[in-house]
Amino acid sequence: MPYDNSGWRNFGTYGANRSAENVRGGKALGRAMEDALSRMILEGGIKSPVTSARGLRARLNYLNSVAGHQALRDAGITVRPRAVKNWFAGTQHPSPANLELIDNAYWNLRTQRVLRNPRAFKQHLNNQGRGTAVEIHPINQDLVDEHARRPNLMGDQAIRTLPAVRYIWDDAVDAREAGDQGKLEEIWDDIIAELDSDWGAYTFVSYVGLGA
Repeated sequence: MPYDNSGWRNFGTYGANRSAENVRGGKALGRAMEDALSRMILEGGIKSPVTSARGLRARLNYLNSVAGHQALRDAGITVRPRAVKNWFAGTQHPSPANLELIDNAYWNLRTQRVLRNPRAFKQHLNNQGRGTAVEIHPINQDLVDEHARRPNLMGDQAIRTLPAVRYIWDDAVDAREAGDQGKLEEIWDDIIAELDSDWGAYTFVSYVGLGA
């Protein structure tokens, strides 16, 4: 479905554009995908703190590669190579300052690897064919001229949830990677087409959240 803003041809005439959070749905979708990607990086990472024996060992195992050693250097590790070798062998314990740098190196490398693998993000959002829930908040009308406010977009009942959005995530991830805002708007129109006849009221929104 091509992007259609017919329901908002006069967007901003009565102040809807005065609230910075009010944006096109495709832009809000892109932001929601960024948030979901950040959660994927964090929630899929090592849970044990680096100060614990388990957490340190898990991080060093992850960093035990050419890329991992480079990540350690990039994080600011300046100890002698023998000391690093001893860390990996478990015969020497890093100082508190170096524990923090090891933690930084781990998260930096994990982030890089996730960002370089959009296929994993697609799988995450597709959720084995079950799709991802999408929560949609209408525009914030606090700064809209009172006579032009839409009652149907006020209150909790105006927050809409689609429990299982499917089939669009591969294209959405590709569009986000390419910075193709027009494609994201088209995808957003496909998403809100699942709403009732008032779907056009959600071409602009104040927030979109993903259940992933």
